[in-house]
Amino acid sequence: MANCMEKSGRLLFFIMLLHCTTIIHADRGIPHNYNQDSPSPVKLHVLDKYVEIDNGIVKLTLMKPSGYISGVRYKGIDNILENRLKETRRGYWDIVWSRPDIRTRSFFDTLECTSFRVVAETEDQVEISFTKTWNLSLGNNFVPLNIDKRYIVLSGVSGFYSYAIFEHLEGWPDLNVDEARIAFKLRHDIIIGQTLDYGEAVLLTNPVDPNLRGEVDDKYQYSCDNKDNRVHGWISSHKRIGFWVITPSDEFRAGGPFKPDLTSHAGPTSLAVFFSGHYAGPNFGVRLQNGESWKKVYGPVFMYLNSDTSDEPRALWEDAKKQMSQETKKWPYDFPLSSEFPKPNQRGTINGRLFVRDRYINRDLIPAKSAYVGLARPGEVGSWQVETKGYQFWTQTDDNGYFTITSVRADTYNLYAYVPGIIGDYKYNGDIIIRPEIQIEIGDLVYDPPRNGPTLWEIGIPDRTAAEFYVPDPAPSLVNKLFINHTEKFRQYGLWDRYTDLYPSEDLVYTVGVSEYRKDWFFAHVNRNVDKYNYVPTTWRILFDIRNVSRTGNYTLRLALASANFAEIQVRINDPDARNPHFTTGRIGRDNAIARHGIHGQYLLYSVDLLGFQLINGKNTIYLKQARASSPFNGVLYDYIRLEGPFGSPQ
Repeated sequence: MANCMEKSGRLLFFIMLLHCTTIIHADRGIPHNYNQDSPSPVKLHVLDKYVEIDNGIVKLTLMKPSGYISGVRYKGIDNILENRLKETRRGYWDIVWSRPDIRTRSFFDTLECTSFRVVAETEDQVEISFTKTWNLSLGNNFVPLNIDKRYIVLSGVSGFYSYAIFEHLEGWPDLNVDEARIAFKLRHDIIIGQTLDYGEAVLLTNPVDPNLRGEVDDKYQYSCDNKDNRVHGWISSHKRIGFWVITPSDEFRAGGPFKPDLTSHAGPTSLAVFFSGHYAGPNFGVRLQNGESWKKVYGPVFMYLNSDTSDEPRALWEDAKKQMSQETKKWPYDFPLSSEFPKPNQRGTINGRLFVRDRYINRDLIPAKSAYVGLARPGEVGSWQVETKGYQFWTQTDDNGYFTITSVRADTYNLYAYVPGIIGDYKYNGDIIIRPEIQIEIGDLVYDPPRNGPTLWEIGIPDRTAAEFYVPDPAPSLVNKLFINHTEKFRQYGLWDRYTDLYPSEDLVYTVGVSEYRKDWFFAHVNRNVDKYNYVPTTWRILFDIRNVSRTGNYTLRLALASANFAEIQVRINDPDARNPHFTTGRIGRDNAIARHGIHGQYLLYSVDLLGFQLINGKNTIYLKQARASSPFNGVLYDYIRLEGPFGSPQ
């Protein structure tokens, strides 16, 4: 699915692909409209302060020895990067880091390197390296990492590749790295706007294109799950030229397939994000303590450029998708020359089949259709969604639950899974040791999801998002036309305050058997705005009937959350004024998905035990209070709620 938003200035169309592809190995692709029979040789020019790589299609200019990207020439345009910026701020790798052992402030670091070398120079390929090495004499204001930034240009390929190796040696100081990415600042004209409640959003008050006046724009409207983020980019409105970031694999990303992250900033900035705390919280990142050694390769990612002479910008988008497909088929690449990037014949494979065992759904084993199965560093159940240091390899099962994970780096992993429509997480009991060119047949696996008794009622779909619930239209003054009548209308700005508009004095009431969650369950449990800057807690009620209550039986309330931000959900049973709640989550979450137009952040699952004597024959009420009210962004996104009866009772 593609999103196309018209923007003001030199670069007008932003298009994002939300598409997941199968990763297999294939031959190198050929750029659009290029004569593959006569590619020009790749030429390298090493100057005093610059390095130029030119293959006759794209010319890449890098600063020496820093490794900053000063220019990208393509199709007669001298530089598609923003010339009005300093050369050090046009294209660069960057991280955000701090030293927890000495409580230093966080540093935004563009990884300026100090050494340069040519790794390979042939007519078919040039690979160059920019490095920096840490030692204790550098002091506390330099990140304790060794950095090796690589750039590759191939003959006959319309673009360039980049990857980097980060290394923290044993015994080095403690280090927190909160974010790692590559940023490209493309040529643009200035958009004048008014800052809104969430500081990274602007109301366009005086855009170059008057048709955009009054719309809201911010970077979070273009966020995307890792599993869906394969290609995104910008298209020029003058000469039909596209600049695309293609990420052919998720193996080097953090947080698993459902981790949302940014693809762009408001304005023509394109990003290759490897990890960040967006939609996860400030504790998400690489944490190195007690002299821990660590090394990881990020990338390669491919920066693809294309052009078209027609007046239809979608032609460039379709071509970018084709190129993305070619790149994913080539993964793992065979041309990067670092020994830290294993070639296809240095990787392994695992096959198996996953079933679900839930006697209240089916007495037989159920093939886990379309389940996500992955290998990640050893950890607890579900730990993959907060894991950042290692590599992750994911696939989806077929209709019969069979899965194959290919091209896995040799290492020791745990096997994890999530099954759509089923709550909780699966973890295989034992380590998986992957060896080069070895295929593991793990056989049949069985997931026993959380279940104490039959379903008495349920609200929503267990899919780790709140997308099935009611998402309102935005306030008329805060509309983004891109998302009108769109399946992702949750991306509109300011929807948290629409709860107050719909429920100005009384909170949400949901009656089981009467209400419909798609229409009657607001997608975000947030606070009520009582004046411009003051918010109060809200309490939602679930009304339901139970007949033949088992006074000595145990009932279970399952609360699956798709997101939480400085929230606390308190559960009370049949008494809203009870001094102490029957259950509380305590303060949970800092993923900020509500403010960032997200429909999910990090998944949480709570099981609340209810004793039969707390219920009555007939009408009952469960009260869900979001008790924290310091901000409009305190709240949760529910994924799914279920009440289970005692074991053996009728469904």
